[in-house]
Amino acid sequence: MFFNSIAFAVFLPIVFFLYWFVFNKSKSTQNTLLIVASYYFYSCWDWRFLFLLVFSTFLDYYTGIQIEKGKSEKSRKFWFWLSISVNLGFLGIFKYYNFFASSFADLLDVLGFKASPILLNVILPVGISFYTFHGLSYVIDIYYKRIKAEYNFIDYSLFVSYFPLLVAGPIERATHLLPQVKVKREFNLEKAKEGISQIIWGLFKKVVIADNCAMYANNIFENYTSMDSFSLVLGTVYFAFQIYGDFSGYSDIALGVSKLFGIDLLKNFNYPYFSRDIAEFWRRWHISLSSWFRDYLYIPLGGSKGGLSMKIRNTFVIFVVSGFWHGASWTYIFWGLINAVYFLPSLLLKRNQKYLQEITVSWHISSLKTIVNILITFGITCFAWIFFRSESLSMAFDYIRRITDFSFNRSSLKEQLSFIIIIILPYLILLEWNNRNKECPLFGQLSRIKIVTTIIFILLFGEFNIQSKFIYFQF
Repeated sequence: MFFNSIAFAVFLPIVFFLYWFVFNKSKSTQNTLLIVASYYFYSCWDWRFLFLLVFSTFLDYYTGIQIEKGKSEKSRKFWFWLSISVNLGFLGIFKYYNFFASSFADLLDVLGFKASPILLNVILPVGISFYTFHGLSYVIDIYYKRIKAEYNFIDYSLFVSYFPLLVAGPIERATHLLPQVKVKREFNLEKAKEGISQIIWGLFKKVVIADNCAMYANNIFENYTSMDSFSLVLGTVYFAFQIYGDFSGYSDIALGVSKLFGIDLLKNFNYPYFSRDIAEFWRRWHISLSSWFRDYLYIPLGGSKGGLSMKIRNTFVIFVVSGFWHGASWTYIFWGLINAVYFLPSLLLKRNQKYLQEITVSWHISSLKTIVNILITFGITCFAWIFFRSESLSMAFDYIRRITDFSFNRSSLKEQLSFIIIIILPYLILLEWNNRNKECPLFGQLSRIKIVTTIIFILLFGEFNIQSKFIYFQF
């Protein structure tokens, strides 16, 4: 069930009505309804993987309690590593087994040995990377005594399977979400209005920005050998806005839907394409994942407190693992490596915390520098997206080589530019830039005008004739 589908447009009002008018007697009835709705929502993808979700939920619930109750460190470690091993084992089998098997076979082939790896013919369970990380953070926090174990199975199950964030995040923390599901929610009209506004903005970014840009980006990348250099650059920019509109649009819808039920989710995007350097970009892009790797991998490895070699090692580890999290492909790993190279100078020069303040622009020479920094950061980010989008490393390098040919074909350019793109991208950029200090551009002054205008854009330019999947469903 997609957020941009008719099925969800029917599903959401029904759950909303039952939640506030039928099952509103207590916290338990509210949570039970949301769990049933979440399991139904997930089973619409493939009901067979619902059992994997339930098993993962029970595993972390039970091991969390055993870790807390453990009378010896040996016992606590046993349950801790059992949970970690099983969770990562499932993730490895479904997501990474074929990659490692094929890569090992390729290595043997280079060494002169023939190998026929046994590959698994299974589909990737949707959302497995997200709900696995929910459970991992919960168990890790209990083991290090940062939180107490949750003994109410209904409450914990909702924390893991809450349908707005189930298949593509944000990656929630028990410290943030569990306290909210452990109390009865009361209807808040202002929060509901904010939720509807955020849903509208998320739909705009998905069906107008992402899906329109996707048509041109897909055409260019799939036929890149026949494209001129300028068209290839356009293809990269189109993909940059496609993946931003697609993923941040999903996050906006998730946050908006959750507000309808009186629950706040973690903010996952903070206008990342307005970043002034790559360190700021990673504080603004997929915030829940970046902070997860920072807290559960980077800091435990020593962070940036050690010597030069440790700082470099930890930087590359965090970005390579982040790339690998996105998919079992060398293109994602290389994308992670590129971002590590981008990030390293800021870390070594101790400038990675430079841009913590909000962006301000005025008629001053410093503002020109700010704009230039934003454009440079966007440019190098687009360059890295080439590897993320390409089907192989060889394709990515060939794509880049063809850009450097500096060829230009006027007729090809006309085919890759459209009236719709020329209209919708400036609207997105201007609205986000003028409202960059707000959680959602449709909040604040002139909200009604902005909402009505955005709805008109959705009706005029939205791609409703295709049921487009969200990109991050595959991760």
